[in-house]
Amino acid sequence: MDSEKRWIRKIKRNASDAAANELVSKYYKEMYAFVYKQTLDSELSLDLTQEIFIRVLKSIHNYDSKKATFRTWLYKLASNRLIDFYRSKSYKDVQRVEPIEDYEFEDEYDMTISLEYKEDFEKVTTLVNDLDAGSQRIIRLKLFGEYTFQEIASIEMIPQSTVKTKYYAALKQIRKGMEVHHG
Repeated sequence: MDSEKRWIRKIKRNASDAAANELVSKYYKEMYAFVYKQTLDSELSLDLTQEIFIRVLKSIHNYDSKKATFRTWLYKLASNRLIDFYRSKSYKDVQRVEPIEDYEFEDEYDMTISLEYKEDFEKVTTLVNDLDAGSQRIIRLKLFGEYTFQEIASIEMIPQSTVKTKYYAALKQIRKGMEVHHG
C-alpha cells in the first residue's frame, strides 16, 4: 500500500497530525501553483491554498479511494473553492488593481506586456466566472490543472464527449468575450 493511502487511513482513523502534514506537504506546491495561476496574487494564493487544505482535512472522511485518486479529489475541492471565492462578496469588494510600483520592470517594453497580461487575465477571470459551475470546473482543471479530457470526465462523472463539448463551448464564450474587449 502506498504511503498516501496509509496517511489517509491514519487521518480518517485517528486524526493523525503527522499523516496530515505528510499529505499536505506532498501536494502543497502543486496546489499553490494551481491557485496562483488563477489569481496571480501570492498572498491570496497562500490563503486559499491554506483554506483548501483545511477543507480537505475536514472532509477527508468523505473521500472514497474507489471513486477517485486523492489528487483528483483534491483538485475537485480546489476548483470548487475557487468558484466559491470568485462568487463571494469579498472577491467582488476587492477587485484590486495593483499599483504599478509593485512591479520591477526591466524596461518599458516589459511593463506593457505585463500590464496587458494582467488586464487580459482579469478579463479572462471575469469571463470564466460567468460560466456555470460545471463548465468552470472543466476550464479550471484543463487550463490550470492540466488535466486531460479523460481525467476530467472521471472527476465530473460525465462522458468524455460532454466534457469536450462543454470545454469548447466555454472557450468559445471566453474568446468572444475577449474580442468584445479588444474590438
